[in-house]
Amino acid sequence: MTARTIDTGTTDLLATLDDGVLVLTLNRPEARNAMSAAMNAALSEQLAKAELDNDVKVIVLTGAGNGFCAGGDVKGMAAKGDGTVGNNTIDQAIHKQRLNQRNTSGKLFRMPKPTIAALPGPAAGAGFSFALACDMRVMSRTAFMTTAFARVGFSGDYGGTYFLAQLVGSAKARELYMLSDRVSADEALRLGLANWVVEPDQLMAKTMEIAR
Repeated sequence: MTARTIDTGTTDLLATLDDGVLVLTLNRPEARNAMSAAMNAALSEQLAKAELDNDVKVIVLTGAGNGFCAGGDVKGMAAKGDGTVGNNTIDQAIHKQRLNQRNTSGKLFRMPKPTIAALPGPAAGAGFSFALACDMRVMSRTAFMTTAFARVGFSGDYGGTYFLAQLVGSAKARELYMLSDRVSADEALRLGLANWVVEPDQLMAKTMEIAR
């Protein structure tokens, strides 16, 4: 069966359906695939559709270029100020963010279909949460993970604190969030954060093999 390209409405998220495997690619390589409003909206929509689409058997989430996802676009957030953009109040902005998180990482976690994260490079902050929300993770040997939030003065979001504690326990999760150390691919495998570590040029081949 030939892979079918799906129009997501934005270049920030690419989607292809290949013999039952839906590959969603976070596509802002110039910003290490940091989230944008368009990316998150499209990801939310594609996950909601995939959950009900009988042609979709497995969902793969990956990143374009040499990164998985750098998390939130901190520069963009700083430019917008405190979140009360336009007619938004703080409470409205917080509620909107909660919905966004539930519809992306929350959907990946609760999806009744298998979800796999393929990490060609760094997964940081909310991008780390995206990876942990999936059922399984395949990492390039050159990739790494980091919570990153301590370095920007934010608490963790997108469910990462919950997902991480489930995988490595509370004490290790607190360490990783409070210190924001980098976790190499080999260390991620040892900790149980990664299921497979492969050479960079074998990442998608191995991921698709598992998905199929």
